[in-house]
Parts: sequence; C-alpha cells; structure tokens
Amino acid sequence: MSRQDLKCVDLFCGAGGLTHGFVLEGLNVVAGIDLDSACKYPFEENNKPARFIEKDVSGLTAKEVKRLFGDAPVKILAGCAPCQPFSTYAQRYDEQRDHKWGLLYEFSRLAESTKPDVITMENVPKLAKHTVFLDFVATLKRLKYHTWFDVVDSCKYGVPQTRKRLVLLASLHGKIELVPPTSPKPRTVKQSIGKLRSLEAGETAPRDPLHVAATLSDLNMKRMKASSAGGTWRDWPQNLVADCHKRNTGKTFPGVYGRMEWDKPSPTMTTQCYGFGNGRFGHPDQDRAISLREAAILQSFPRNYKFVETKQDVQFKTLGRLIGNAVPVELARAVAISIKQHVTEVGLYRN
Repeated sequence: MSRQDLKCVDLFCGAGGLTHGFVLEGLNVVAGIDLDSACKYPFEENNKPARFIEKDVSGLTAKEVKRLFGDAPVKILAGCAPCQPFSTYAQRYDEQRDHKWGLLYEFSRLAESTKPDVITMENVPKLAKHTVFLDFVATLKRLKYHTWFDVVDSCKYGVPQTRKRLVLLASLHGKIELVPPTSPKPRTVKQSIGKLRSLEAGETAPRDPLHVAATLSDLNMKRMKASSAGGTWRDWPQNLVADCHKRNTGKTFPGVYGRMEWDKPSPTMTTQCYGFGNGRFGHPDQDRAISLREAAILQSFPRNYKFVETKQDVQFKTLGRLIGNAVPVELARAVAISIKQHVTEVGLYRN
C-alpha cells in the first residue's frame, strides 16, 4: 500500500502546524481548510502538494470532503477548531452568540456524514469541560468509534514549551491512543533559540524577515532592563510598576512583563507572544521581546518554515495569530506516529 492510499483532510488548518507534523511523518495530507486567507501561503509553501481551501468549515459539505478523500482505503479527518471560546479568556465570549462555540459541532457533522477511518482533534484543556466536547465524544461513540482523549503536556513530545493540550484520537477499527512521551527530558529555550542572531528591539535580521523583534517604548525598555530571567515585575523599582499592578486586582498577575529562562521550556506561546507586556515573552538576556521566528521555533516549526512571501511586509498581529494558534509541529508528529502505528496494527496500512 502506497502513501497515496492514505489521505488526510485538515479542518481549521491554520498555517499548517498539524499538517506539517503529518507530512514529516509521511502521512498524505491532501488539503487544509480555513477561513483565514493569511494561512494560504505558509500552508501550501511548506506542505506541497497539499492545497489550501479558503472556506468557512460551517459551509463545508460532506460531498466536498468525500471528494477530497476520493477512494482512498484509509481516510483521516483532523482538525483544531478555534480555541478562543474555550481558553482561560472565555468570559469574553457569549456562548449563545459567538459562532465559534459551534464549530466543533461542524466537525462532528462532517465526521458523522463522511465516516473517516480515523479522527483526531487538538484543543485547549478547558474544552473537555464543555457540553460541545461531551456531545462530540458521544457522537463518535454512537458511530462506533473507539475513542481516546487526554490532556497532555507538549513539552513531553519535543515541543520546547509548557503547552498543555487536549488531544483526541478515534478509530472505527479498534483501540487507538497517543504514543507515550517521545521526549522525557524537555527541550529548553537555549537549545531551541540560543544560537539565533542577536537582535535589538525593533531590529530585523538581514536574511530572515521573520526574525524581527517588536519595538519597545522608553518606559518598557527601562522595564526590560530591570527584568531578570525568571523574575517578575514585582522585582522592579516602584516607579516602573504599572498602575494596574499596584491595585489589588493586578497583584496576582506576575506572569506578564517577564523574561524567559534559558534552561527551561518557554511558557505557552499565544497570539500576542511577540509583545513583552503580554506574558513572559522577554528574551532571556537580550533587551527585547522574542522575535516571530523564535516564537515559531518554540512552537516547534522548523527554522526554515516560510510564513510570508519574499518582500511581503511582516505584520506582527497577523503572524502572531498564525504562530500562536498553531498546533505545535512536534505534537502533531506524535499524533501522526500514533495513527501510523494504529492503521498498521489493524492491517489497514503498510509502509
């Protein structure tokens, strides 16, 4: 059986983190679907010949997905529905009005109408407590899928980042679960980005437009210089502390305006990971926030992963969104390995 006999469709594909992990493990991803047009270039450029389909998954039909699968003997449906409604900031969302709450139901709809051999999903841990996820699992079990899910720490799978994620695997053909940790000793920030070219705040590396650091105001530069790796704003002189942190409601948020530590994994990358004031995103010893390239590497994207076309302007907000929302590539590889082992063991696939 050849690689072409196994086909995967990636829903909510983003910049291609999940797809790239699958590609690196030899799985055949035929298409990624996402509403965000900014995903097209990185998805297609790094994952050839997979094609990007710009479309709202809620408007995707079973017929379209079946056409992508064709008559492949092994069909895999993968995806990571936008996680903002289920994150720790979910109080900003109205469960009844924000359509993102319902996107997992769209995933469920497509799973039920196409009946792929294997289904996988990745999302934030908090999703497991919501009705939409419980309904999703119930649907899979009703359809006779053998279903496994758990919250895993990505750093145990080669991602140099403390990023806990909910991972689900389901199969029509027998028991399936995520492989045991592939990296018992977590990779550190230094191992991952320690050899990249030094930058100043606001500077771009000559040969890599993504290795660019955001500018800092005079005040934030003073704060940066007063910060030490692993420290907090509580260590600053009082005149540098933000007013919001002086109030009782702000004293419990020491994780912002912090520097990373060389000998540990990074904190969780978010869509605003390029900003010093948005979390512990300060470089361990250079007076700047981490660059977009460093953020991508900490998400375990390869050093040469292309996010923007040559001479295209680098937009921090756009690229931060693509990088922060991505499935870490190394975690995706672990999922791909799990799927390969399973379909081989049940006799659906041979390398």
